[in-house]
Amino acid sequence: MGLFSFIKNAGAKVFGIGKTDAEEAAEAAAAELKMEALAARKLEETIRDLDLQVEGLNVLIDDDAATISGMAYNQATREKVILVVGNSDGIATVDDQMTVEHVEPVAQFHTVVSGDTLGKIAKKFYGNAMKYPEIFEANKPMLEHPDKIYPGQVLRIPALD
Repeated sequence: MGLFSFIKNAGAKVFGIGKTDAEEAAEAAAAELKMEALAARKLEETIRDLDLQVEGLNVLIDDDAATISGMAYNQATREKVILVVGNSDGIATVDDQMTVEHVEPVAQFHTVVSGDTLGKIAKKFYGNAMKYPEIFEANKPMLEHPDKIYPGQVLRIPALD
């Protein structure tokens, strides 16, 4: 007899079984949107659980990009929210659309590299390794212990008073 060629996705249309490539792509896209919405709600919940005060908080995720909106109580809260979202697995960029109720100086940010300690970071930014508690306090409640930082994590480095 030999080899016969068929239209790959015609069976789904004729017999109503299986799915066409377009149907599978649409279902995958819908599932991705659902996962992004779930991840956004989880991040909002985490921000509330950390007692970071943001009125009208809204997190949107599109692929590896997050957009945050709402009114943060102060600049420190705004920066902490950005770090909570940005330091989450799967997020590569954060578009900060938040406003601030009580304006404060903007902190610097530092991406942790292998071998970093809060003491080394304090020495770099403040000239004094013993100022590491300033950085630890500025990153609470996201940091639970001064020795528990990891490469790739982004930290707030506030200006000293």
